[in-house]
Amino acid sequence: MFQILVVEDDKDLNRTVCAFLNASGYQATGCLDANDAYDAMYGTMFVGRYVVISGKDGKTGQTLTPHLTDIPLDIHMMVNEPSKFIDRMNLSENDILCVHYESETHIHRVLEMIKNKGCKAGLALNPQTPVENIKHLTEYIDMLLVMTVSPGFAGQKMFLGAEKKVAEAKALLKEWNCEDMLIEVDGNVSLENGRKLCRSGADIFVLGTSALFLKDKSITQAAEEFTDYILG
Repeated sequence: MFQILVVEDDKDLNRTVCAFLNASGYQATGCLDANDAYDAMYGTMFVGRYVVISGKDGKTGQTLTPHLTDIPLDIHMMVNEPSKFIDRMNLSENDILCVHYESETHIHRVLEMIKNKGCKAGLALNPQTPVENIKHLTEYIDMLLVMTVSPGFAGQKMFLGAEKKVAEAKALLKEWNCEDMLIEVDGNVSLENGRKLCRSGADIFVLGTSALFLKDKSITQAAEEFTDYILG
């Protein structure tokens, strides 16, 4: 069931990346003026060596994610050892802070840290990471992020097993009595791919250059077209 539409901006990759933070004036204004077009704002944090961003130093500010909008934030931490940064995140109870399964040895402790901040915890799985790996972590997780490309840069094609992986995640969550856990997808979520992923069981769609930031449409128009298409 389609529930949430989130947006991503990847113009500035050396700090937390959101359409409302360190983005161009056009994109920041466009997003903030179109709050009714989507349900959450999505940002990506690149620090350290989890992903390689050419020419960027990965520096971050002392206080991350200031609330410039009432829309919930969905922050995806593509970092090694995210526990070093969580205390500096300024988040509310409706926000989601998502870390990668592979980012720390004792990932349950990191998820617990996030929950203790009073916000929601998400766990991201890279294309090669089996869904079964989260079986004993479900009590810590509010949302499962299935990466449909390898993390790190825009312009990739969705990996061939993405639909099957989302369907598998949906089935396993039901088997584990976790039907209420949301499934988010991120990576080459175009109109066609979005419809396929929606039918496979995805709930949350991260939109970027494949469906949202288009030359011939406003952000609002693109968001509405995406919603109508995947539900059609």
